[in-house]
Amino acid sequence: MQAEQALDSGKSVEPETLELRSVSGFIVFDLPGAPSSAGGTRLAPGVAVAEVALLARAMTYKFAALGATVGGAKAGIVGDPADLAGRAELMSRYCAEIAPLASSGRFLTGPDMGTFEEDFAPLRESRVAPSAMSAVVGGVPFEDLVTGFGVTVAAETALRARTGTGWDGRRAAIEGFGKVGGGVAREVSHRGGRVVAISTVAGTIADPAGLDIDRLLALRREYGDGCIAQYGGAVAPVATLFTAEADVVVPGARPGSISGSVAESLSSCVSVVAPAANVPYTRAGAEVLRRRQIAALPDFVCNAGAVIGYRSNPHATPDEVLAAVQDKITEIMRAALSHPDGPLAGGCARAADFLRSWWGEPPDPPFAA
Repeated sequence: MQAEQALDSGKSVEPETLELRSVSGFIVFDLPGAPSSAGGTRLAPGVAVAEVALLARAMTYKFAALGATVGGAKAGIVGDPADLAGRAELMSRYCAEIAPLASSGRFLTGPDMGTFEEDFAPLRESRVAPSAMSAVVGGVPFEDLVTGFGVTVAAETALRARTGTGWDGRRAAIEGFGKVGGGVAREVSHRGGRVVAISTVAGTIADPAGLDIDRLLALRREYGDGCIAQYGGAVAPVATLFTAEADVVVPGARPGSISGSVAESLSSCVSVVAPAANVPYTRAGAEVLRRRQIAALPDFVCNAGAVIGYRSNPHATPDEVLAAVQDKITEIMRAALSHPDGPLAGGCARAADFLRSWWGEPPDPPFAA
């Protein structure tokens, strides 16, 4: 009924926050009353409603850009993902509580920061996820790989539009060498690019000749964020990632990492910003990138690989899912790149037009404060 009222009135409905009872946490529904809502579940010590609401908005725009009549939603659970026993207990209680929402389609969820596909096994009994999404390919969980793959495809589409060539010989700087950042680094290397800088919460390492990604992935499995200290060489402050001499910068941490000042500090070599994380841009940051003629790619398209994967045929193979991701992200990104105000504006316009077709006046695009 709320969706119908929104469509009739031409006005959006304010997001709804549902407090959880079994764990310390909440779910934010960006389009209350939508027939179905979906988005990941984030587990972190300091997760907050304001951040999760922004991420839910990004999911609304992601589904709209893909042409799906699904509202954005996101869950936040307060906890320590490194506490394996505690995480297992938290996620078991959480899944039991939201099982009715999942079975009805009101809230479909999966991994996000701090959570993994296996955490959601109790929910998969009533709604089968594509088998490819629980696969492991080359030692990397496919759910992580497919998101990183999509980010890399989006960046390549922008590089080809600007220069006529793809990743071959191009340099990437990746913020956040976590689940998705590792997938981006792996795919960039496979496509002939060089990862010249990565960061974790422990700092930044850089090498103009290119970092050894296979070695770093092995170190990450053993040391987590401390992998950069084990790699050898100088460890610089986290912020230096954004001053690296690179062609493509991949924001992959929490919202708002591309502020106005950070956008100004990017090297003159940078031609593309391809986000792995949701809501990386502040409005000021996006404006600086537009003025500097750096292609700011819409985050909700770049990192849509997992959403495309979860909406695939349940029997699709990993290769078939990757092919679908490549085709869809390339198609959307080419259209966005043709927008006179740049690809971020193009992606937002595409999503807003689709939302008007079924929901009503779209909520504001997702920008960090």
